[in-house]
Amino acid sequence: MTARNLTLATAAFALTFWAWNLIGPLSSSYTKMLHLSAGQTSLLVATPVLVGSLGRIPVGVLTDRFGGRRMFAVICLLTIIPVMFVGSANSFGSLLFWAFLLGVGGTSFAVGIPFVNNWYEASRRGFATGVFGVGMGGTALSALLTPRLVEHLGRMTTHLIMAAALAVMGAVMLLFSKDSPKWSPATEPALPRIREALRMRATWQGAFLYAVAFGGFVAFSTYLPTVLHNVYDFAQSDAGIRTAGFAIAGVLARPVGGMLSDRVGPVRVLIAAFAGVALMAVLLALELPAELPAGATLVVMAFFLGLGTGGVFALVAKLVEPARVGTVTGLVGAAGGLGGYFPPLVMGLTFARTDTYTLGYLLLAGTAAAALLFTVTLRRAVAPPTHADAAVRAVASRAHH
Repeated sequence: MTARNLTLATAAFALTFWAWNLIGPLSSSYTKMLHLSAGQTSLLVATPVLVGSLGRIPVGVLTDRFGGRRMFAVICLLTIIPVMFVGSANSFGSLLFWAFLLGVGGTSFAVGIPFVNNWYEASRRGFATGVFGVGMGGTALSALLTPRLVEHLGRMTTHLIMAAALAVMGAVMLLFSKDSPKWSPATEPALPRIREALRMRATWQGAFLYAVAFGGFVAFSTYLPTVLHNVYDFAQSDAGIRTAGFAIAGVLARPVGGMLSDRVGPVRVLIAAFAGVALMAVLLALELPAELPAGATLVVMAFFLGLGTGGVFALVAKLVEPARVGTVTGLVGAAGGLGGYFPPLVMGLTFARTDTYTLGYLLLAGTAAAALLFTVTLRRAVAPPTHADAAVRAVASRAHH
């Protein structure tokens, strides 16, 4: 039962993430069709990320209230509407509007983390959330398959297939998934729970770290086709294949990050991840040649970003009680999504002004270095208690009584 629910949640996450990323892999064709500037293209690519980020806050709260089974079904079914209209939009204004609503698909993350957390003991939650995070592979599927499906079947038919798949997945979640027996509906009002979560230090710690790790992954997964087209003049389908390779590396690294966090602790995993991201970003700023040098650097960067995403939620699982995980996940997930919203805008602006992405890469390197330094300060917060700590608590307890 536990494995089945983890598998179903991962599949639903992957499909909704594919839908969430339908626009990025087609960005070059939208640019040509609608005669968009670099700034307009980056805004179009980034817009679904905005709703997929902020929407995680209410969705996380609703998951605490109604459970992951029902919320997965609702997210799948609601995402059908913008998927259909994105497939038929023929102006920048209408495409931007439906791209905004397409972000609903990205909120599924805030459903899945508490859903799978409740099925596993604390010592296995790094593994569980890491495996669930493989659903980020939906971005790889979109990068790899969406341009090819559009080439062979047309844009509208491709979107109709995605809508049908979402309808089937929604029905599957209702019929075959189940909320954990350990889960019980949160009955207190939503706003007090959000305020309480915002007062928790762990929420802000996780939010910052996830904004860098997951935000970096989302930003590259959505905007990399545009970068490859602008810098290396790759065709849309060729850029999609290479972006899929980037996304797959990040997806495979996420469960590794979760499992390593269970073994050596999330802080060590995050230190390694952010150090690697900073180094790879500096290398990319050197404008490496296409294929092997640039491609290998991007894949290694994706691995470190994926490692970091797995480590962050292993850290959250250690710092937050299970009854609050849904609400905290919504807030942390929102920060992660917002972390992916701004980089495409910055990259588009720097390219429009300088005809290069060097400044954008250097800003990423600096941000990752800041996250690395912040992570070092968390060592004590998650360190196991020492014998001395236990003795101090025992003395304090006897004095109290």
